[in-house]
Amino acid sequence: MGADDRTKIGQKFASLRASLVRFSEDWPGLSAAVLGLVVACGYPPLHGWWIALLALALFLAHCHSASSWRSAAWRGWAFGWAHLTLANNWIATAFTHQAKMPEFLGWVAVPLLCIYLAIYPALAAGIAHVAARRARPMAYGSVFAAAWIVTEWLRSWVFTGYPWPPLGLVLLGDWQAQGLARVLPWLGTYGLSGLAVLIAAGLWFAIYRRRAVLAVGLGAVIAGAMVWPASHAARQGDIRYTLIQPLILQSEINDPTKFEEQFLRIASLTAAVPTDQNAGQSRLVLWPESAIPDYLEDGYPQRYYRRTTYGADPALARARIGSVIGPQATLLTGVVNFNIAQRPDGIVGAVSARNSVVALNGMGEVTHGYAKAHLVPYGEYLPMESLLGAIGLSRLTAGTVPFIPGPGPQTFDLGVHGKAGIQICYEIVFSGQVVDRANRPDYLFNPSNDGWFGAWGPPQHLAQARMRAMEEGLPVLRSTTTGISAVIDADGVVRQSIASGIAGKVEGVIPAAKSPTLFAKFGNALPLAWAALLALLGLGLPRLLALRAARS
Repeated sequence: MGADDRTKIGQKFASLRASLVRFSEDWPGLSAAVLGLVVACGYPPLHGWWIALLALALFLAHCHSASSWRSAAWRGWAFGWAHLTLANNWIATAFTHQAKMPEFLGWVAVPLLCIYLAIYPALAAGIAHVAARRARPMAYGSVFAAAWIVTEWLRSWVFTGYPWPPLGLVLLGDWQAQGLARVLPWLGTYGLSGLAVLIAAGLWFAIYRRRAVLAVGLGAVIAGAMVWPASHAARQGDIRYTLIQPLILQSEINDPTKFEEQFLRIASLTAAVPTDQNAGQSRLVLWPESAIPDYLEDGYPQRYYRRTTYGADPALARARIGSVIGPQATLLTGVVNFNIAQRPDGIVGAVSARNSVVALNGMGEVTHGYAKAHLVPYGEYLPMESLLGAIGLSRLTAGTVPFIPGPGPQTFDLGVHGKAGIQICYEIVFSGQVVDRANRPDYLFNPSNDGWFGAWGPPQHLAQARMRAMEEGLPVLRSTTTGISAVIDADGVVRQSIASGIAGKVEGVIPAAKSPTLFAKFGNALPLAWAALLALLGLGLPRLLALRAARS
């Protein structure tokens, strides 16, 4: 290639760059929204982390070029709205599994929800502009990372919180690799999101300075860290388990004509096959959320029990389950429990419901109970009910009895079956809120019904469960109705799994817990401390360097 050819290519690239810059300045909101869509492609199931980081670098540059904090916040809002709408498309898929509302309302509900969720990226962009609008890429990126950590943490608890998905999820490797998320024990999830912003700032700096070697080197390091496999075997404990995925389709869950068939299916998968190796051994049996149509609590009006598989006797239902799991077993399973009282119409019945997990022993006795604390928006309750109810939306779960939240993380002491921390379904995505820190468990049980959530929901759900395992240094066992079920070790590596769309079980010994990580000791105070440090570096270091240069 001659010098003239290289000159022409350079001119074409310069012309393309100038065109993109003009477009981004003429259409700042649209440009930010497009970048938000691309960054969402870094999440499972697409796993396009490389293009997500490049788009995030361009987004930082786009916000840095804003003329005012309002312009920067608008770009942050447009980015967040598009980004979170695509990432949360699984909520819209859930509307196809109900008959109360037109399915198209799901594609209205998600963008409406994200109008609110996008406020947090807007705050991060606006704060970074006010604090560091004249800073160079790395200093600006440091301040932006600090603001992102704080605002993402706020999103996890304000108005009960909705943290799905954290930006740092793009840095998680595949099932057998930790990726850059291996630093979760020292950063926490929101700190990992800040690291994603810092990496993007590094890419932006390399592009801004036209340092091709730096850009290629940084890309190679990131790629190597993302694909580096876990080379060690999981440390094994001594608790045997049988984890069930019964393949109860969403269309069948609330069909009374299918209840007995569903129970027989889960029972056949659970039944132990006697061998010389397991003779006389105890085991922990794990069934998913929505596994049991029977009401196991005593004291309900008789009309409730008649709707279930075992007529009017919850004691017989419990005894039948005990006979399935065996005399030396403990079962953890999802159930729905009611609070019974006299209603305003004078009828005694359910006034509220609890999405719960109970522990049953081999005698069919309920020994422990836990009620879900974080309810699913649109699923178990309707957010912004006065607004969304007016346009015809309602919650997706069957029935009209309102679900109420439980008190929070709880540990079951199951004796020979260890100490189990319980997190039902989407509760597992709440970083720093999954463990009773006064009574640390040996493992986390995460029963779920992911049959609502299409192709995007289950892999993102599993990925976030892996992040909890790494943060807390605890194995996580996920039993789901339709998949993906998995056993995750304390390093976040998937050791056993059952794919979506099949019935099956996995058996083995629960991987051992690790010593409490730094995050396990300090919780979300840790990423907030990192945010403070990043803000100090971004705001103070440039001034310090300028002062030293002036003195010299």
